[in-house]
Amino acid sequence: MPYPELNIPPPMVAAATEIGLAGKSQSLAEKVPFDPAKWTLVWSDEFDKPGAPDPAAWTLEEGYLRNKELQYFTRGRLENARVENGNLIIEARKDGWDDHPITSASVVSKGRRTFLYGRIVVRAKLPGGRGTWPAIWTLGDNHPGSRGILPEGAPRESVVGWPDCGEMDILENVGFDPDVVHANIHTGAYNHRKGNGKGSKITVKSPSLEFHEYAVEWYEDRLEFFVDDTRYFIYRKESADPKVWPFAQPHWLLLTLAIGGSWGGKQGVDETLFPHRFEIDYVRYYQLKKPE
Repeated sequence: MPYPELNIPPPMVAAATEIGLAGKSQSLAEKVPFDPAKWTLVWSDEFDKPGAPDPAAWTLEEGYLRNKELQYFTRGRLENARVENGNLIIEARKDGWDDHPITSASVVSKGRRTFLYGRIVVRAKLPGGRGTWPAIWTLGDNHPGSRGILPEGAPRESVVGWPDCGEMDILENVGFDPDVVHANIHTGAYNHRKGNGKGSKITVKSPSLEFHEYAVEWYEDRLEFFVDDTRYFIYRKESADPKVWPFAQPHWLLLTLAIGGSWGGKQGVDETLFPHRFEIDYVRYYQLKKPE
């Protein structure tokens, strides 16, 4: 989900078509089952405590933030973000709260937890419905986020905007194309503004009716993107230039449900379908086991 620099109007998002891949990246789908013997689980949120998302792990963005989306992201409002029945529920509502016609939530780990290499996996059920735009994605920790939170001890001059901070889209889905999910990366060198963004897409069985695992395996030289046991996109490190590979630094995670916007709203919004629920069973973070 492209994140424009703060206070800069968002550009149009690339259309939902296969993005041309250059260099050594590839988008050949193949079965690659998860091997738990290779990985150590170092952190997870199983969403087993009802109420607000765990404040030790998550915070919430607030406002109208990006991509000409229709929703107002709220903070501290259980109607939009809550844990119930073992799932994190991110709910978009057409409720007119506080004079905002549509509300939703963006649950993020900025200022709470960052990730550097390893496997990030999220088991989720998507909302479906024309106009929805759920996403599971990351931004480099040198991006201050919507609330201007900097890494602890970081000088202001170390902050960079989007896309130089780097972005991994572990999952994107638009409701007008409900059974297709996308993985994308954005960097200073490769992004939709330049028309050379890198990514791929895959058809998934009933993602709005069934839970699936969406994952990235993040290595020092490549990113591998999965749905369940199918790997369908690899982005390989072409050089150490941070414009090309801004993935040698920690990233933070975003779980968002947008409505409309420059991609999600390309075929309009069906306003008869509210509320929409983006349900997340767990978030798990693994690191590779060291050779014995």
